[in-house]
Amino acid sequence: MMTAGTTGRAACLIGWPAAHSRSPLIHHYWLRVHGITGGYSIEAIPPEGFAEFVMHLSTHGFVGANVTIPHKERALQLTEPDERARAVGAANTLYYDGAILRSTNTDVEGFIGNLDAVAPGWDRIEDALVLGAGGSSRAVVFGLIERGIKRIHLVNRTMERAQVLADQFGPTVMPAAWNTLGDVLPRTGLLVNTTSLGMNGQPPLDIELPLLSRDAVVADLVYVPLETPLLAAARARGLRTADGLGMLLHQAVRGFELWFGERPVVTQDLRTLVEADLRIPHPAT
Repeated sequence: MMTAGTTGRAACLIGWPAAHSRSPLIHHYWLRVHGITGGYSIEAIPPEGFAEFVMHLSTHGFVGANVTIPHKERALQLTEPDERARAVGAANTLYYDGAILRSTNTDVEGFIGNLDAVAPGWDRIEDALVLGAGGSSRAVVFGLIERGIKRIHLVNRTMERAQVLADQFGPTVMPAAWNTLGDVLPRTGLLVNTTSLGMNGQPPLDIELPLLSRDAVVADLVYVPLETPLLAAARARGLRTADGLGMLLHQAVRGFELWFGERPVVTQDLRTLVEADLRIPHPAT
C-alpha cells in the first residue's frame, strides 16, 4: 500500500482479483502533466476484507479510491452516495468530504463527456436506443435523462430486466423486445451498445445499421477491441461514433479532480498512451 506521507496524495483502485487496469496509467499521466506529487495503485482486496479497508481508507494512506468488480454495490452501502450512485445502484469512485466518505458513479459523466467531445450537438435528438439492461445501461439511461432526451428505447434479450429499469426511471424509458429493433432504429438519433456483444471472445452484435438515419450517432461501451464491428460498420456509413475507450478516459476525470484538486483534460496524447497499452497482451483486460 502507498503512504500519503512519502508520496503526497494517493488514490487507488480496489478490486478482487487485482486484474490489469488502465487506471494507474491514466492517473499517473495526469499527475505528471499537473506536476503533482502523488500516486495511484491497485489494491487487491477480497470481499471479506473490503468493509475494513474502505472504512479505514485514510489510515491506509489514501484520499480516495476507484472501486471495481465485485465491490461496487457494497461500496454504495458503506459510504454516503450521491443521486447518481443511488440511481445506478453502484459506486465506482470514493472520496472524502471532511471526515465523511462519499461516493459517486462517474460512468454517467464518462459516457456523456465522451459524447460531448466526439459528437457535439448529439443531444438535440429526441429518441435514443440503448441495448442492454445491466449496470452500465443504468448509468447511460440516467445520463440521457439528465440531458433531457425525450424517449429512451431500452432493448434487452430479457424483457423483464428492461422493465425493471423502466419502472425505476419512469415513462421516459420504454422497454422493447429485441425483435422490434427494426421498428425503433429508423427514428433513433443515438444508438448505444452497453452489452458485451462485439467484445473480444464474445459473439458479434448483429444489427441493421442501414436503418439508422445519416445523422445518427453510434456509441459502444466496449473498448477491447478498440474498434468493435458495430463501430466499424457505423464509420463505414459515415456516422459519428463514440467508443468505449473515450468513455473510460472521461470517467476518470472527476475522480482525479476530487482527489488531487485539479481538473484534468482528456487529450490525444493520453489516448495514444492508453491505446498502446491496449495493444499489449495482458492476463486480463
